[in-house]
Amino acid sequence: MPTTIAETETKPIVPANPAMQKEPIIIVGAGPSGLATAACLTRHSTPYVILEREDCFASLWKKYSYDRLHFHLDKQFCELPHMSFPDSYPRFISKHQFISYLDDYVSHFKISPLYRRNVESAKFDKAAGKWIVKARNLESGEVEEFNGRILAVASGETSNPFTPEIEGLAAFPGDVLHSTQFRNGKVARIFRSRRFWLSGLGIPAWRLHWTSQTMVHILSKNMIHMGLILLKYIPVNTVDWLMVMLGKLVYGNLTKYGLSRPEEGPFFMKVAYGKYPVVDVGTSEKIKSRDIQVLPGISSIRGNVVVFDNGKTHPFDAIVFCTGFKRSTNVWLEGDDYLLNDDGILKPSFPNHWKGRNGLYCVGLSRRGLHGAAGDAQNIADDINSLQ
Repeated sequence: MPTTIAETETKPIVPANPAMQKEPIIIVGAGPSGLATAACLTRHSTPYVILEREDCFASLWKKYSYDRLHFHLDKQFCELPHMSFPDSYPRFISKHQFISYLDDYVSHFKISPLYRRNVESAKFDKAAGKWIVKARNLESGEVEEFNGRILAVASGETSNPFTPEIEGLAAFPGDVLHSTQFRNGKVARIFRSRRFWLSGLGIPAWRLHWTSQTMVHILSKNMIHMGLILLKYIPVNTVDWLMVMLGKLVYGNLTKYGLSRPEEGPFFMKVAYGKYPVVDVGTSEKIKSRDIQVLPGISSIRGNVVVFDNGKTHPFDAIVFCTGFKRSTNVWLEGDDYLLNDDGILKPSFPNHWKGRNGLYCVGLSRRGLHGAAGDAQNIADDINSLQ
């Protein structure tokens, strides 16, 4: 999703639609997490209002992901509550199939988000016993106020694209993109005959350079599927040990190509730090054939020349940052220090992570993907229903 739109002028705060004022549950975010929460509340006949800053639901999937995207996880781990994927869908579904599924999901559960509402603050009023949420209507410019006894944060782990601060980046003369702008072959053809730098955890590509500033695990789709199944029965440290052994057997020693494995296992790192393994769909062979050259961390940029931590330099014509996302809750949510860290990730450990104080809930922030978000949504809706 794009960075929050800055205010261009100050306008008075106005009350939201009177009908919406009566809605007791406020959901922030209409991505899969917010949609799952809305569906589960609907199953309990619990009214809600859902606020979304974009002009559509699931905007990351509809507007900011590349066209050939396919899931790396088996579809059984990716469906939302109370509605399965069609039987005709393959094991690893495409972006377009998922969007079609979400369209049907929204239609089936009659979910109607309020679009172009950028939440600027959310604070619990102890005297009134309710949450006061202020959201700027990006069409009118006015700030609308929503009151509710319960607030469900579903703004997701991928709220704002993150580009690191690098000395000299602002003066780089070539093209600079975030991976959310890299959609299809039309973009690829622009760079095909040029010196190309991919920063962050990479994707299969033609002749390019890839900077990896951290150690990474490389796993196949089948390894990850096996690991997810095993995690239901055996401890994560045992599963991680097995994944590391399989990785060594399948991919060998990649240190001579510039990659090394972390000491901690892939599933532990995903949950503890939000660091995902590289899912191999051809990347390892590209690295071994030197079609992808792995370089160390970046020190600075001088004109079109990148200076690396080892002192070496390379000129480049274009840069694509595959450096992930930042959460946005630290910008607008107040009184959540006990629940979320400065990066917007939950402090409590699974499975007691989704419920805060004073009617505050979080869905999809536990680094457990769509499967985790689906579980959070069901737990939240059931808990709210028990309070009725």
